[in-house]
Amino acid sequence: MLKKLILENWKSFRYAELPLDPLTVLIGTNASGKSNVVEALVFLQRIARGENVEAALAGDKTLTSIRGGLEWAALKPETQFTLNALVQGEDDKADYLYVIQTQIVSEVKVIEEYIERQNLNEDHTIKYVENFTVKKIDLNTKSGMKEAGTYFDFKDIVSNHIYLSTDEDGRLIFEKELQKRYFPLKIKAINCVVSTLKEILILNPIPSKMREYSRLSDTLESDASNIAGVLAALSEEHKTEVESTLSNYIKDFPEGDIQKLWAEKVGRFGTDAMLYCQEEWKPGHITEIDAKTMSDGTLRFIAILTALLTRPEGSQLVIEEIDNGLHPSRAELLVRTLREIGSKRKIDILLTTHNPALLDALGPEIVPFVVVAHRDSETGESKLTLLEDIENLPLLLASGTLGRLATKGAIEKSLSDNK
Repeated sequence: MLKKLILENWKSFRYAELPLDPLTVLIGTNASGKSNVVEALVFLQRIARGENVEAALAGDKTLTSIRGGLEWAALKPETQFTLNALVQGEDDKADYLYVIQTQIVSEVKVIEEYIERQNLNEDHTIKYVENFTVKKIDLNTKSGMKEAGTYFDFKDIVSNHIYLSTDEDGRLIFEKELQKRYFPLKIKAINCVVSTLKEILILNPIPSKMREYSRLSDTLESDASNIAGVLAALSEEHKTEVESTLSNYIKDFPEGDIQKLWAEKVGRFGTDAMLYCQEEWKPGHITEIDAKTMSDGTLRFIAILTALLTRPEGSQLVIEEIDNGLHPSRAELLVRTLREIGSKRKIDILLTTHNPALLDALGPEIVPFVVVAHRDSETGESKLTLLEDIENLPLLLASGTLGRLATKGAIEKSLSDNK
């Protein structure tokens, strides 16, 4: 699980920290920096999947460019940026901080890339790294310090990258013994970080692409264009379970009652699939339709549901402008879906929204997990502020709901006034 994202000189941010919880809500006005946060996660995901740094930023034949490409990746007039990702360790005894510092002017390259292990106290606060702990692991990845060689080449991580080299009696540990003791810990740390970053899904469903036939697939695409192929490729037992859950949640989304939702293999060879549903607009009158006639809002909701139900447990789901195409009357259904399925399958969710109805549906209990993106009125730099850290928040909430405050721009005004 990702626990925190730290941005340094990234796009419109000088420095900002984003804590990540099981459900984190990022709000803010237009051009406040919300999309820049999401694109930082896109960049980290691409690096973890083995893309070189230039392609991860500027795109290539298979990747779209991050907005602004290389020219606007770093805050002007800086020539480099740093992204840090704090990843929860598998044994709950340590977290791992992944750091990548990238130069983008004159030559595009990774200047520094490493993982630091941070031990935790019983209350899960970070404590001093003890002896016999891998403190820092320098990485030689395809993206960074060595363009040649294999991705995360473990053989290139040598013993002198371990700063602590004495045993409990103060005796020096020889190099071979260091390798024997610490090499498995290095691999564990790297695997934990890489698998976490690789499993981030930035979901931006495009209904027009979801209406087409799609090839069978194991992994949902970011635009959800292969949603039918993902559902149809599931094992029979898993497919039945997922489609039953989909049908249960989707039935109340449109005005008519969707009785059933499913995907079928099509074509002579059964390598493609299409999404179908049964609608009942009048009692006893069942109509079967395919994705080509489903509404944009319905398809987007189905995409979010499918991502929650098919992503690996323990992964991160990022949904930008989750309210896009959502009628205010369906906000409570969407919130219930996110909470119930996300909690059950241990999927952490980061969402951005402008929708007052959605913010109100989240209820007052969401306040500790709301982060406000806003601009510094003097420098124009983007900042991230926890909603609960706003000094006059009790007074603000006394004057209206979170949705109402967002509609009036009261939160951003308060941040500006408190400078």
